[in-house]
Amino acid sequence: MPHLLPDTGPQRVLVASNFVYTVGSGLYLTAGVLYFTQAARLPAGQVGWGLGIAGVVSLVMGITVGHLADRRGARGAYVGTLAVQAVATAGFVLADGFWPFVFVVCLATGAKAAGLAARSPLIRYYGGDRPQEFRAYLRAVSNVGISLGAVLAGWVVQVGTLGAYQLMVAGNAVAFTASAAVLVLLPPVAPVPAAGGPRWTALRDRPYLMLTALDGVMAIQFKVLTVAIPLWLVEATTAPHWLISGTMLTSTVIVVAFQVRAGRSVDSPAAGGNAYRRAGVAFFVSCSLVSLAAGVPAWVAAALFMAAAVVHTIGELWHSAAGFEVSFALSPPQATGQYLGVFGLGAALAEALGPGLLIALCITWGRPGWYVVGALFALTGLAAPFAVRQAQRPRVAAQQALLEAA
Repeated sequence: MPHLLPDTGPQRVLVASNFVYTVGSGLYLTAGVLYFTQAARLPAGQVGWGLGIAGVVSLVMGITVGHLADRRGARGAYVGTLAVQAVATAGFVLADGFWPFVFVVCLATGAKAAGLAARSPLIRYYGGDRPQEFRAYLRAVSNVGISLGAVLAGWVVQVGTLGAYQLMVAGNAVAFTASAAVLVLLPPVAPVPAAGGPRWTALRDRPYLMLTALDGVMAIQFKVLTVAIPLWLVEATTAPHWLISGTMLTSTVIVVAFQVRAGRSVDSPAAGGNAYRRAGVAFFVSCSLVSLAAGVPAWVAAALFMAAAVVHTIGELWHSAAGFEVSFALSPPQATGQYLGVFGLGAALAEALGPGLLIALCITWGRPGWYVVGALFALTGLAAPFAVRQAQRPRVAAQQALLEAA
């Protein structure tokens, strides 16, 4: 994006709504897991299981609501998901036991996955010639909002009282409500008529499903900064607790400054596959740095955490740019919501497996677990270019058939 603000009114509405939404998300991403463990007094293991169950719920919601957005209208579907998130987030204050916690987190996580799928047709319709680039711009703006939320969350963590944590929850719910209200200004997008053939074409596209699974494994990296590092920092190191916000702010500043640039350099599915591979290596290095923060003086631990945050975020730039490119480039325009809903299954897989996996390996097992997680990311990145080539083959063959018929 050559300008600070998008050129069109609809793009600006999407950006404004997204910004308000991510201020609230920044609060939760930075201190959400600590709210349940420190304020609600739930054991870390139960929190991991609950987040995992919520991730399984979101597997269904993304593709279902994505298909609904294609056929019934994306704006209304997206607004509905934001309203559900606001109500569910407000319900966090009632989560005084395991099952109430599971219920509200399932509702919030499912609505989040559904919202990402419902928003995809809006991005494709209003995103110009390269919706992938507009998606990268949105992510940069998202991180401005997240950084503001992270600053507020830093105060919450430092104060550490039940009242402070409940204020954080209320702010998150208000942000989701305001985000939905802003979308009233967005012109609606007409539903897309169904094409001939099977109804759930995305679920029959095996190469796309393979790529979705790999992206899902890689997407566990998003939980490293929001789940594994906060718990590791508090329980296993002598680093100051405010550094939880420090690592998040470092990450968001890098994303704001460089995500659009990273997106421009990943301009084809093949480039996306290579970006996945580089991301895997970066995540392995960052996990290794975090593992070394235990058992060292506070200033050394702080330096290791900050270095890890920088390296991790470089990998995150490559991973996100790769996901934007391949998910849009390999999805048909008449089924954007459905295909992006399917691709969102990868993120839902990370929601389902990521917290529990990271807590079990990195927190319960300790230092060796960090190396195992890093190796998992590296191996996934190595497999991604092959998966991209497999997904491209039927599309290239179909294009050649059309040219020969013409």
